[in-house]
Amino acid sequence: MRTHPPVAAATPNRVGELLRAWRTRGRLSQLEVGLTAGVSSRHLSFIETGRARASAELLVALADVLDMPLRERNALLLAAGFAPRYAQTDLAAPSMAAMQQAITRVLDAHDPYPGIALDRHWNVAVANAAAQRMLGVVAPELRALPHNVFRLGLHPQGIAAVTANFDEWGRHMLRELQRLAEGSADEMLTALLDEVRAYPNVQALLARPAAVPSEHGLIVPCVLDIAGRRLALFTTLATFGSPRDVTLAELTVELFYPADAATEAALRAMAS
Repeated sequence: MRTHPPVAAATPNRVGELLRAWRTRGRLSQLEVGLTAGVSSRHLSFIETGRARASAELLVALADVLDMPLRERNALLLAAGFAPRYAQTDLAAPSMAAMQQAITRVLDAHDPYPGIALDRHWNVAVANAAAQRMLGVVAPELRALPHNVFRLGLHPQGIAAVTANFDEWGRHMLRELQRLAEGSADEMLTALLDEVRAYPNVQALLARPAAVPSEHGLIVPCVLDIAGRRLALFTTLATFGSPRDVTLAELTVELFYPADAATEAALRAMAS
């Protein structure tokens, strides 16, 4: 289903607040934004204070300069009383068939290595067979909840319980969640950050001084001890290029790779 929120009455002050918040988040001056968008800093100041009303075209141009996500661009247009320009289509919709096939093809081809597709809150939308096998280490009560990467990775009854380098990997996950929450100003991500920080193992982690990073290695691996096997994994993230749909713009594919030959052999053995 393709959906658009209903058009609301224009609220110039809200428009200004949104523009100013995103400009501040990007550490950009009114002059910098105005020069790139082709508008004077004086006029931009008037828009931010609600003294002037911007056209839909100017708002789109400003959103481009501020690198606003499509969801936030819709919110900006709605606040100004304009119709949103970007649909939000359910991933299961027939019009998404080609995208669904692409995601499934990538994840299936990645097996026996774990691979998942994530929504904007990093809930698992699609998982390949290898990723589903790894969920076997998670407590049943956690499996009954939405499979959120940060909750599964940091909860004491989740994958954190078998993460051999939790001090290092747990801090990495916390930094990533904090970056996402602060960069998006998303209330659900902020609530998730508060939730995971309250976990006893995470509180203990934060109470300890961070270890000095090793001089060796190119990347921080996730090291797991599962059923007597030691798995060292690193991840890559991929997104759709030039999306015009909110769902696609917010979708991320995360692929896990073996960091050593022993892990590769163990993953293949687990698959067979």
